[in-house]
Amino acid sequence: MLPRRRLSFAGPILLGSTLLGFGPVLAAAPSVHADSAATVMTRNIYLGADVSAALALIPSMPTAAQSLWDQMRATDISSRAPALAREIVTARPDVLGMQEVATWECRAGFGAPKVVFDFARLILDATRAAGVPYVIASADGFQARNPGYGIPAIPFVTTVHDPATFQPLFGVDDAACGFSISDVIAVPEELAPMVRAAGAVDYEERTALVPVVMVVPRGYAWADIEVGGTPTRFVSTHLESFWSPDAVPPSAIQSGQLVRDLGSTTMPLVVLGDFNADPRDPRAPGENPGDQPEVSAACLAQTGSLPTCNAYWTMVAGGFTDAGPDSTAPGNRSWGGAADLAGPDAARVDAARAMGNDRGFTDRLDYVFVRNGAEVVRAYLVGATWPEGEGTWPCGERVCMASDHAGVVAEVMIPVSSSIDARPGIDPSRPWTIIVVLGGLALAGSVVVSVVLVKAFRRVSAH
Repeated sequence: MLPRRRLSFAGPILLGSTLLGFGPVLAAAPSVHADSAATVMTRNIYLGADVSAALALIPSMPTAAQSLWDQMRATDISSRAPALAREIVTARPDVLGMQEVATWECRAGFGAPKVVFDFARLILDATRAAGVPYVIASADGFQARNPGYGIPAIPFVTTVHDPATFQPLFGVDDAACGFSISDVIAVPEELAPMVRAAGAVDYEERTALVPVVMVVPRGYAWADIEVGGTPTRFVSTHLESFWSPDAVPPSAIQSGQLVRDLGSTTMPLVVLGDFNADPRDPRAPGENPGDQPEVSAACLAQTGSLPTCNAYWTMVAGGFTDAGPDSTAPGNRSWGGAADLAGPDAARVDAARAMGNDRGFTDRLDYVFVRNGAEVVRAYLVGATWPEGEGTWPCGERVCMASDHAGVVAEVMIPVSSSIDARPGIDPSRPWTIIVVLGGLALAGSVVVSVVLVKAFRRVSAH
């Protein structure tokens, strides 16, 4: 997850699964229904920087850009990618849904931008090096990749200093840098022929931090994949984390569209993602160390299973089953890592322990949902056992997490079916959408923008 909102600013179980045409992916603990089972994983891999902390540095855009860049370099995707790959190859998911898959681009002056860090490539290359290569699910020239939230590289506005990186690339010490993040679905390379269709959809609800100037798009990637001969639709999504007092959280609105988009789908459905909603939301301020949506006149306290401004309960009301593990249990919370990944967020670790989570996780945000006959066999968390686990890596003298989120792995039984549904949402060939950041943000207008940001929105994040 990207940073949080304030503008002040179980050892893994090895699961067996098989897709049509291939033998068991993992011999350990094979499923008795292996010919119609799929193991899935959802993993928010983390942009690598706290955007809300950087926004606090506005009106100095170069200072904010430098903050983002330095954080991203310190959380070192080159070291994290092998750690994430170890988690992936241990679980051996047939379908891997990832969020916050960042691409960082830089440019010298007004020259063409170059990709400096491609998180997708680094992670997928690391799975190949680990002996189980994954690829982005693709079919008919379309990928299951939804590019969304980002900040472009603007000359003289988002300039950062990093001679070690830029001298080999551009022959200079400074360059303008920016990023975009994507939702992605990947599959083992040997199962790539089982992908029948793929694409991406934008949500209509977009968060305008500053009207026209800063608009945050979200959406989802999708892929239709044969499981035991049955076409099955998989979705990877990352709902908005921003929310404003006395208003319905954008995540709840976006989840409503997701339910509608998939409403006519008769194929088995598996939805993976970071929903930025805990089953307890909205809640009282004193019970909310992670700055989740709070009770207001617009959003009453959550009771029962009917949705009250809550993306999680919107999915449940839409007929989806939460794969688990038990999302109401304190030990199964999935978010709480520090922005530098060197353990739990120090500001919340005591609250997490008081809630019953001794690993420092305060909120459950990450889920696997199923519908249309898909049944859950078992599920577990990955990346939730710091300082132990496959996903840890040495960061100086410390032990760091692979992400500030934990992930969810589930084994799902897919019923026999031959239905093939229309593609969801809009045409997947639509151009990439990113946040629009006007150059004037770094000039006099940025002062006004920063005041608007601080006064109009108590919370923003992209975790």
